[in-house]
Amino acid sequence: MADIGLFHHEACSRHDTGWGHPEHQGRLRAVVQKMARSLPDLHGWVEPVEGAPLDAEILARVHTQAHIATIRAAVNRAAESNQIVQLDADTVVSAGSWDAAVAGAGCAVDAVRAVMAERYRAAFCAVRPPGHHATPDRAMGFCLFNGVAIAARSAIEEGLADRVLIVDWDIHHGNGTQDSFFDDESVFYLSMHASPHYPGTGAADERGVGVAEGTTLNLPLPMGLEAERYVAALVEGLETAARFEPQLVLISAGFDAALGDPLGGFTLEPDDFRDLTLAVHSLTSGSAGGRIVSILEGGYDPPALGLNVDAHLRALVEATTGVAPPNDAAAYFTHSPSTGEKKQ
Repeated sequence: MADIGLFHHEACSRHDTGWGHPEHQGRLRAVVQKMARSLPDLHGWVEPVEGAPLDAEILARVHTQAHIATIRAAVNRAAESNQIVQLDADTVVSAGSWDAAVAGAGCAVDAVRAVMAERYRAAFCAVRPPGHHATPDRAMGFCLFNGVAIAARSAIEEGLADRVLIVDWDIHHGNGTQDSFFDDESVFYLSMHASPHYPGTGAADERGVGVAEGTTLNLPLPMGLEAERYVAALVEGLETAARFEPQLVLISAGFDAALGDPLGGFTLEPDDFRDLTLAVHSLTSGSAGGRIVSILEGGYDPPALGLNVDAHLRALVEATTGVAPPNDAAAYFTHSPSTGEKKQ
């Protein structure tokens, strides 16, 4: 049995936003191509898995029926007109968007089930569209359905875990994930994000309500913060979150804090994402036993995204097995993050 499940579904590529949109099809293509080149090195540790699309009943564990119907109707309009349909200033759907969104969320749920059943020690989901901005009743910020929230809720409702930690290191605050669990004491939400930045939520005083007060921990960080301080902030937050004693850890793995990301503002490089990954594992393994499911969120420079995801996946292998696979991150320094041209 392999240690890490690499969950993917080809339908995730059907979400067509147009090549001028930051969340275009080339993002996932870069990840999949990089994974294909890396898998021979990771043979025996990492196993590709095709996830199964979700049905509306499981989407409804987080999203309202009205929201689900709105997305389905917009996708139908896109299919009938053979055009992209705008949901808001940032978020669009195409004829293939329903298939992509339910496949991506399905990969997340399947990965959780597989890890909790000990078929894999950890998992990564190479999926799109991203999800952490999608609230229970609204699509926004490129996100249609909130895969990480659906996966967390499914773990709770299916009796796979009593306490779930979500670590969100995307540069943008995951307002949709926070909204989904703001009054739920079974899920701890830890977010580190740039502030001020889209979507304008995630203040330090947003801590949950009622019985869930204290189960939301926001770490707003100033734009341009050095990578070392970024990693140190996560470590500090994890030390607090570890007291929640999670039995499962989900990562909203956004890579838009990377050096050169067009929607970013931080300077993280592949080794920094390795450090973030190792920190999550080491500081939560006491209660979670290394059970980590990571789900792709942002990251809008495709060449850098592929390399950063690769570093993250290799770090998951290192954390779960104690063996560090060969690191391909050195290739990052020979190419411009935004153009792919050789640096001088």
